[in-house]
Amino acid sequence: MSIISTDISKAVELLNNEELVAIPTETVYGLAGNIFSEKAVKAIFETKERPFFNPLIVHIPNINYLDTIVETIPEKAKLLAEAFWPGPITLVLKKKSIIPDLITGGKDTVAVRVPNHPLTLDLLGKLDFPLAAPSANPFNRISPTKAEHVESYFKDKIKMVLDGGACKSGIESTIIGFENGEPIIYRLGSTPIEAIEAVVGTIEVKNKKEVAPDAPGMLERHYAPKTKTILTSHLKEAVEANKNLRIGLLTYNDILNDDAIHFKIVLSEGKNLEEAASKLYDALHQLDQQDLDLIIAERLPDYGLGKSINDRLTRATKS
Repeated sequence: MSIISTDISKAVELLNNEELVAIPTETVYGLAGNIFSEKAVKAIFETKERPFFNPLIVHIPNINYLDTIVETIPEKAKLLAEAFWPGPITLVLKKKSIIPDLITGGKDTVAVRVPNHPLTLDLLGKLDFPLAAPSANPFNRISPTKAEHVESYFKDKIKMVLDGGACKSGIESTIIGFENGEPIIYRLGSTPIEAIEAVVGTIEVKNKKEVAPDAPGMLERHYAPKTKTILTSHLKEAVEANKNLRIGLLTYNDILNDDAIHFKIVLSEGKNLEEAASKLYDALHQLDQQDLDLIIAERLPDYGLGKSINDRLTRATKS
């Protein structure tokens, strides 16, 4: 029997009973539980097989809730929250003591955002607690952008996926921390750097940290298919060099034809980076199911959301 459902009252009941529910957001589906329930939070880490040092993002219903869980809000954090919430920006701020250390990997900061999905905002409004909700996939695997992706990962481990359709943005939120009051990007994501800089000025990117990461998504290998994957700016040469293998191709808009290619997905024939981002993970899921020897992914233009997509593909191709 499918665990996919649109019954929001059932989701509320499960979450109130310290169970996990996969929820839709505009970025990816999250594996959600009550942040104040040690049982639920431990279950998130265990179900995902995620290391406990890797912090979780807390999802809140609106900007006003921020004061409940954080100590101080730097001026530029206020500007970003006002400009982008609800939406795919996560802010890493000094936490209040009510936030369990389990959520934050023992750090004194908490990652927090207001998701931009009507179903999940409705759900958060019906609960007395925020939700911890990292992506609903096993650790390091491809993030889910459809309810079916989550079900195929966790059908025996969770009781419900709240179905909100395909995720609009398709890659995780941009994570921003603050050092001496100045914003720093810890994870590239669905809000492009250019949009952020238009609000707060030039911003530094510091998005790799293997030990005690400041935010999710900073580990070198992440978002990875089971199939060996390489990233290249030279598709033709990469196909030529691997002709003896069953190749799957993931391209931006290129329509390279070669008999060696067994399966191909074009992310955006019209060269639209938003469309490419929204299709990225679903394309990787599809390619991973084709019994291929190799996935060859094309590097995208390195600006706007192209930077975020290239970041995900780079981490997916680390062995």
